[in-house]
Amino acid sequence: MTLSVDIRRQLGNFHLDVRLEAGAEPLALLGASGCGKSVTLQCIAGILRPDEGHIELDGQTLFDSASGVNLPPQRRNVGYLFQQYALFPNMTVRQNIAVAIRDRQARRRTAEELLLRFRLADAADKRPRQLSGGQQQRTALARILASQPKAILLDEPFSALDSYLKYQLELELQDMLRGFPGPVIWVSHDRGEVWRNCPRVCVIARGRSEPVVPMEQLFRDPGTEPAARLSGCKNYVSVLPDGETVRIPDWNIRLHCGRTVPEDVKTAGIRSHHVEIAAGAGENCFACSVDRVIDDVFGAIVLLRPDGAVPGAPLLRMELSKEAWAAQGGPARLSVRIAPEHLLLLR
Repeated sequence: MTLSVDIRRQLGNFHLDVRLEAGAEPLALLGASGCGKSVTLQCIAGILRPDEGHIELDGQTLFDSASGVNLPPQRRNVGYLFQQYALFPNMTVRQNIAVAIRDRQARRRTAEELLLRFRLADAADKRPRQLSGGQQQRTALARILASQPKAILLDEPFSALDSYLKYQLELELQDMLRGFPGPVIWVSHDRGEVWRNCPRVCVIARGRSEPVVPMEQLFRDPGTEPAARLSGCKNYVSVLPDGETVRIPDWNIRLHCGRTVPEDVKTAGIRSHHVEIAAGAGENCFACSVDRVIDDVFGAIVLLRPDGAVPGAPLLRMELSKEAWAAQGGPARLSVRIAPEHLLLLR
Protein backbone atom coordinates (compact mmCIF):
# COMPACT_ATOMS: atom_id res chain seq x y z
CA MET A 1 0.00 0.00 0.00
CA THR A 2 1.46 3.35 -1.07
CA LEU A 3 0.68 7.02 -0.52
CA SER A 4 1.96 9.31 -3.29
CA VAL A 5 1.91 13.09 -2.89
CA ASP A 6 2.86 15.74 -5.46
CA ILE A 7 1.26 19.08 -4.56
CA ARG A 8 1.69 22.85 -4.64
CA ARG A 9 -0.22 25.49 -2.69
CA GLN A 10 0.21 29.25 -2.24
CA LEU A 11 -0.64 30.73 1.18
CA GLY A 12 0.09 34.46 1.08
CA ASN A 13 3.86 34.75 0.68
CA PHE A 14 4.35 31.08 1.57
CA HIS A 15 4.65 28.54 -1.24
CA LEU A 16 4.28 24.81 -0.54
CA ASP A 17 5.92 22.42 -3.00
CA VAL A 18 5.97 18.82 -1.73
CA ARG A 19 6.74 15.52 -3.44
CA LEU A 20 6.95 12.30 -1.45
CA GLU A 21 5.98 8.66 -1.44
CA ALA A 22 5.29 6.59 1.70
CA GLY A 23 4.97 2.82 1.89
CA ALA A 24 4.36 0.31 4.65
CA GLU A 25 6.94 1.76 7.05
CA PRO A 26 6.67 5.07 8.95
CA LEU A 27 7.96 8.09 7.03
CA ALA A 28 9.11 11.15 8.98
CA LEU A 29 8.34 14.67 7.81
CA LEU A 30 11.05 16.68 9.52
CA GLY A 31 11.24 20.44 9.50
CA ALA A 32 11.35 23.61 11.55
CA SER A 33 8.18 25.28 12.80
CA GLY A 34 6.30 26.97 9.98
CA CYS A 35 8.01 25.03 7.18
CA GLY A 36 4.78 23.45 5.88
CA LYS A 37 4.64 20.06 7.62
CA SER A 38 1.12 20.42 9.03
CA VAL A 39 -0.15 22.07 5.84
CA THR A 40 1.06 19.01 3.94
CA LEU A 41 -0.90 16.69 6.25
CA GLN A 42 -4.01 18.84 5.94
CA CYS A 43 -3.80 18.64 2.15
CA ILE A 44 -3.46 14.85 2.30
CA ALA A 45 -6.41 14.57 4.69
CA GLY A 46 -8.62 16.85 2.57
CA ILE A 47 -8.85 19.67 5.12
CA LEU A 48 -7.00 22.02 2.74
CA ARG A 49 -7.16 21.93 -1.04
CA PRO A 50 -3.87 22.20 -2.94
CA ASP A 51 -3.76 24.63 -5.84
CA GLU A 52 -2.41 21.90 -8.10
CA GLY A 53 -1.00 18.41 -8.05
CA HIS A 54 -1.98 14.83 -7.34
CA ILE A 55 -2.53 12.68 -4.22
CA GLU A 56 -3.07 8.93 -4.47
CA LEU A 57 -3.56 6.27 -1.78
CA ASP A 58 -3.55 2.54 -2.51
CA GLY A 59 -4.37 3.18 -6.17
CA GLN A 60 -7.26 5.56 -5.41
CA THR A 61 -6.98 9.19 -6.46
CA LEU A 62 -7.77 11.48 -3.51
CA PHE A 63 -6.95 14.72 -5.32
CA ASP A 64 -6.06 15.61 -8.88
CA SER A 65 -6.17 19.20 -10.08
CA ALA A 66 -6.03 18.25 -13.75
CA SER A 67 -9.16 16.06 -13.65
CA GLY A 68 -10.98 17.97 -10.89
CA VAL A 69 -10.96 15.12 -8.33
CA ASN A 70 -11.06 16.30 -4.69
CA LEU A 71 -12.52 13.69 -2.33
CA PRO A 72 -13.92 15.03 0.95
CA PRO A 73 -12.08 14.00 4.16
CA GLN A 74 -14.69 11.36 5.11
CA ARG A 75 -14.08 9.49 1.83
CA ARG A 76 -10.29 9.44 1.95
CA ASN A 77 -9.79 6.63 4.52
CA VAL A 78 -7.06 8.66 6.20
CA GLY A 79 -6.69 8.78 9.99
CA TYR A 80 -5.39 12.09 11.34
CA LEU A 81 -3.98 12.46 14.87
CA PHE A 82 -4.10 16.19 15.55
CA GLN A 83 -1.61 17.89 17.89
CA GLN A 84 -4.36 18.51 20.46
CA TYR A 85 -6.13 15.19 19.60
CA ALA A 86 -9.46 16.94 18.67
CA LEU A 87 -11.64 14.71 20.85
CA PHE A 88 -15.32 15.64 21.11
CA PRO A 89 -15.52 17.31 24.56
CA ASN A 90 -19.19 16.46 25.16
CA MET A 91 -18.70 12.74 24.46
CA THR A 92 -17.30 9.98 26.64
CA VAL A 93 -14.30 7.92 25.62
CA ARG A 94 -16.62 5.13 24.48
CA GLN A 95 -18.69 7.55 22.40
CA ASN A 96 -15.61 9.21 20.86
CA ILE A 97 -14.48 5.81 19.62
CA ALA A 98 -17.89 4.53 18.57
CA VAL A 99 -18.69 7.56 16.42
CA ALA A 100 -15.90 6.56 14.00
CA ILE A 101 -17.17 2.98 13.47
CA ARG A 102 -19.00 2.76 10.15
CA ASP A 103 -20.68 -0.63 10.72
CA ARG A 104 -23.60 0.22 13.01
CA GLN A 105 -24.37 -3.40 13.82
CA ALA A 106 -20.79 -3.99 15.00
CA ARG A 107 -20.40 -0.60 16.65
CA ARG A 108 -20.86 -1.69 20.27
CA ARG A 109 -18.71 -4.80 19.97
CA THR A 110 -15.91 -3.02 18.10
CA ALA A 111 -15.88 -0.14 20.56
CA GLU A 112 -15.52 -2.52 23.51
CA GLU A 113 -12.70 -4.39 21.75
CA LEU A 114 -10.83 -1.11 21.17
CA LEU A 115 -11.38 0.00 24.76
CA LEU A 116 -9.67 -3.18 25.93
CA ARG A 117 -6.91 -3.03 23.31
CA PHE A 118 -5.98 0.54 24.22
CA ARG A 119 -6.36 -0.01 27.99
CA LEU A 120 -9.24 2.46 28.23
CA ALA A 121 -11.96 0.26 29.75
CA ASP A 122 -11.70 1.98 33.16
CA ALA A 123 -12.00 5.40 31.50
CA ALA A 124 -14.77 4.47 29.06
CA ASP A 125 -17.37 6.74 30.65
CA LYS A 126 -15.10 9.72 31.24
CA ARG A 127 -15.01 12.83 29.08
CA PRO A 128 -11.78 14.21 27.56
CA ARG A 129 -11.26 16.85 30.26
CA GLN A 130 -11.14 14.06 32.86
CA LEU A 131 -8.37 12.16 31.06
CA SER A 132 -4.59 12.27 31.36
CA GLY A 133 -2.53 13.20 28.30
CA GLY A 134 -1.75 9.56 27.65
CA GLN A 135 -5.41 8.54 27.88
CA GLN A 136 -6.38 11.31 25.48
CA GLN A 137 -3.77 10.14 23.00
CA ARG A 138 -4.88 6.52 23.26
CA THR A 139 -8.50 7.56 22.79
CA ALA A 140 -7.62 9.55 19.68
CA LEU A 141 -5.66 6.62 18.25
CA ALA A 142 -8.44 4.16 19.05
CA ARG A 143 -10.89 6.45 17.25
CA ILE A 144 -8.57 6.57 14.23
CA LEU A 145 -8.28 2.79 14.05
CA ALA A 146 -12.03 2.42 14.54
CA SER A 147 -12.49 4.08 11.16
CA GLN A 148 -10.27 1.41 9.54
CA PRO A 149 -7.97 3.89 7.76
CA LYS A 150 -5.63 3.00 4.94
CA ALA A 151 -3.09 5.61 6.12
CA ILE A 152 -2.35 7.39 9.41
CA LEU A 153 -1.06 10.96 9.75
CA LEU A 154 0.60 11.91 13.06
CA ASP A 155 0.95 15.67 13.54
CA GLU A 156 3.63 16.10 16.23
CA PRO A 157 1.97 13.50 18.47
CA PHE A 158 3.84 14.52 21.63
CA SER A 159 3.80 18.32 21.32
CA ALA A 160 0.90 18.67 23.77
CA LEU A 161 2.56 16.57 26.47
CA ASP A 162 4.99 17.36 29.26
CA SER A 163 8.48 16.04 28.62
CA TYR A 164 8.34 13.43 31.39
CA LEU A 165 5.33 11.78 29.69
CA LYS A 166 6.78 11.63 26.19
CA TYR A 167 9.09 8.63 26.54
CA GLN A 168 6.44 6.26 27.87
CA LEU A 169 3.83 7.45 25.38
CA GLU A 170 6.30 7.06 22.54
CA LEU A 171 6.72 3.41 23.50
CA GLU A 172 2.95 3.01 23.64
CA LEU A 173 2.53 4.60 20.22
CA GLN A 174 5.14 2.23 18.79
CA ASP A 175 3.17 -0.73 20.17
CA MET A 176 -0.12 0.59 18.84
CA LEU A 177 1.21 1.15 15.33
CA ARG A 178 3.02 -2.17 15.14
CA GLY A 179 1.33 -4.29 12.52
CA PHE A 180 -0.57 -1.42 10.88
CA PRO A 181 -0.35 -2.35 7.18
CA GLY A 182 -0.65 1.09 5.61
CA PRO A 183 1.52 4.22 5.30
CA VAL A 184 2.22 6.26 8.44
CA ILE A 185 3.48 9.84 8.09
CA TRP A 186 5.01 11.15 11.32
CA VAL A 187 5.46 14.93 11.48
CA SER A 188 8.04 16.25 13.92
CA HIS A 189 10.86 18.72 14.47
CA ASP A 190 12.49 16.36 17.02
CA ARG A 191 15.33 14.46 15.32
CA GLY A 192 15.62 11.91 18.14
CA GLU A 193 11.93 11.09 17.97
CA VAL A 194 11.96 10.38 14.25
CA TRP A 195 15.29 8.50 14.41
CA ARG A 196 13.76 6.04 16.88
CA ASN A 197 10.51 5.55 14.98
CA CYS A 198 10.92 6.14 11.24
CA PRO A 199 13.23 4.26 8.85
CA ARG A 200 12.88 6.99 6.19
CA VAL A 201 12.68 10.77 6.26
CA CYS A 202 11.61 13.66 4.06
CA VAL A 203 13.00 17.06 5.08
CA ILE A 204 10.85 20.12 4.40
CA ALA A 205 12.57 23.51 4.39
CA ARG A 206 10.71 26.75 3.68
CA GLY A 207 7.82 24.87 2.11
CA ARG A 208 9.91 22.75 -0.27
CA SER A 209 10.48 19.03 0.24
CA GLU A 210 13.81 17.31 -0.25
CA PRO A 211 14.01 13.73 -1.61
CA VAL A 212 12.97 10.92 0.72
CA VAL A 213 16.10 9.20 2.09
CA PRO A 214 16.93 6.52 4.68
CA MET A 215 17.07 8.05 8.16
CA GLU A 216 20.71 7.02 8.58
CA GLN A 217 21.65 9.07 5.51
CA LEU A 218 20.24 12.24 7.06
CA PHE A 219 22.86 12.02 9.80
CA ARG A 220 25.73 10.59 7.73
CA ASP A 221 25.39 12.80 4.64
CA PRO A 222 22.50 15.32 4.88
CA GLY A 223 23.45 17.02 1.62
CA THR A 224 21.95 20.47 2.33
CA GLU A 225 22.36 22.96 5.14
CA PRO A 226 18.66 22.85 6.17
CA ALA A 227 18.84 19.06 6.47
CA ALA A 228 22.10 19.26 8.42
CA ARG A 229 20.61 21.77 10.88
CA LEU A 230 17.59 19.53 11.43
CA SER A 231 19.93 16.61 12.09
CA GLY A 232 21.58 18.55 14.92
CA CYS A 233 24.80 19.83 13.32
CA LYS A 234 26.05 22.97 15.14
CA ASN A 235 29.12 24.17 13.16
CA TYR A 236 28.93 25.76 9.68
CA VAL A 237 31.64 27.49 7.66
CA SER A 238 31.81 28.75 4.09
CA VAL A 239 34.22 26.73 1.93
CA LEU A 240 35.91 26.83 -1.45
CA PRO A 241 36.20 23.35 -3.09
CA ASP A 242 39.60 22.34 -4.41
CA GLY A 243 39.84 18.74 -5.55
CA GLU A 244 39.66 16.53 -2.45
CA THR A 245 40.10 19.47 -0.08
CA VAL A 246 38.15 22.53 0.98
CA ARG A 247 39.64 25.88 1.86
CA ILE A 248 38.00 27.72 4.75
CA PRO A 249 38.78 31.44 4.28
CA ASP A 250 37.29 32.48 7.64
CA TRP A 251 39.71 30.18 9.49
CA ASN A 252 42.58 30.42 7.02
CA ILE A 253 42.95 26.62 6.89
CA ARG A 254 42.56 23.80 4.37
CA LEU A 255 40.97 20.46 5.27
CA HIS A 256 41.13 17.13 3.44
CA CYS A 257 37.75 15.53 2.70
CA GLY A 258 38.77 12.06 1.53
CA ARG A 259 36.69 12.39 -1.66
CA THR A 260 36.30 14.80 -4.53
CA VAL A 261 34.37 17.88 -3.45
CA PRO A 262 31.59 18.90 -5.90
CA GLU A 263 31.86 22.46 -7.19
CA ASP A 264 28.37 23.34 -5.94
CA VAL A 265 29.37 22.74 -2.31
CA LYS A 266 29.44 26.12 -0.56
CA THR A 267 29.30 25.13 3.11
CA ALA A 268 30.85 22.53 5.39
CA GLY A 269 29.11 21.24 8.49
CA ILE A 270 30.99 19.81 11.48
CA ARG A 271 29.20 18.01 14.28
CA SER A 272 30.32 19.19 17.71
CA HIS A 273 31.09 15.67 18.94
CA HIS A 274 33.26 15.01 15.87
CA VAL A 275 35.76 17.71 16.88
CA GLU A 276 38.57 15.68 18.46
CA ILE A 277 41.42 16.77 20.72
CA ALA A 278 44.63 16.04 18.79
CA ALA A 279 47.97 14.99 20.25
CA GLY A 280 49.94 17.09 17.75
CA ALA A 281 50.35 17.83 14.07
CA GLY A 282 48.70 15.66 11.43
CA GLU A 283 46.06 15.55 8.72
CA ASN A 284 43.24 18.00 9.42
CA CYS A 285 44.82 19.07 12.73
CA PHE A 286 44.96 22.77 13.61
CA ALA A 287 45.62 24.89 16.67
CA CYS A 288 42.95 26.92 18.45
CA SER A 289 42.58 29.20 21.43
CA VAL A 290 39.83 28.46 23.94
CA ASP A 291 37.31 31.30 23.75
CA ARG A 292 34.74 30.01 26.24
CA VAL A 293 33.72 26.91 28.16
CA ILE A 294 30.05 26.26 28.93
CA ASP A 295 29.17 23.74 31.63
CA ASP A 296 26.25 21.72 30.23
CA VAL A 297 24.05 19.21 32.07
CA PHE A 298 26.02 16.09 31.14
CA GLY A 299 29.07 17.50 29.37
CA ALA A 300 31.16 20.51 28.45
CA ILE A 301 30.73 22.80 25.44
CA VAL A 302 34.06 24.33 24.39
CA LEU A 303 34.08 27.24 21.93
CA LEU A 304 37.33 27.46 19.99
CA ARG A 305 38.89 30.15 17.79
CA PRO A 306 41.23 28.66 15.16
CA ASP A 307 44.61 30.36 14.92
CA GLY A 308 44.61 32.75 11.98
CA ALA A 309 40.81 33.17 11.96
CA VAL A 310 39.64 36.48 10.56
CA PRO A 311 37.79 38.91 12.87
CA GLY A 312 34.15 37.90 13.25
CA ALA A 313 34.76 34.33 12.00
CA PRO A 314 32.44 31.69 13.49
CA LEU A 315 33.79 29.87 16.54
CA LEU A 316 34.21 26.10 16.44
CA ARG A 317 31.97 24.30 18.92
CA MET A 318 33.32 21.11 20.52
CA GLU A 319 31.28 18.91 22.87
CA LEU A 320 32.78 16.28 25.14
CA SER A 321 32.13 14.68 28.51
CA LYS A 322 32.87 16.56 31.73
CA GLU A 323 35.50 13.95 32.57
CA ALA A 324 37.27 14.32 29.22
CA TRP A 325 37.39 18.09 29.54
CA ALA A 326 38.54 17.97 33.17
CA ALA A 327 41.40 15.67 32.11
CA GLN A 328 42.73 18.51 29.89
CA GLY A 329 43.29 20.72 32.93
CA GLY A 330 41.54 23.81 31.61
CA PRO A 331 43.98 24.79 28.82
CA ALA A 332 43.96 28.16 27.08
CA ARG A 333 44.99 26.52 23.80
CA LEU A 334 44.23 23.21 22.08
CA SER A 335 45.11 21.32 18.94
CA VAL A 336 42.05 19.69 17.39
CA ARG A 337 41.36 17.35 14.50
CA ILE A 338 38.38 16.80 12.20
CA ALA A 339 38.47 13.46 10.39
CA PRO A 340 37.86 13.72 6.62
CA GLU A 341 34.80 11.46 6.82
CA HIS A 342 33.24 13.78 9.41
CA LEU A 343 33.17 16.85 7.14
CA LEU A 344 29.60 17.32 5.90
CA LEU A 345 29.68 18.77 2.39
CA LEU A 346 26.56 20.86 1.93
CA ARG A 347 24.92 22.44 -1.08
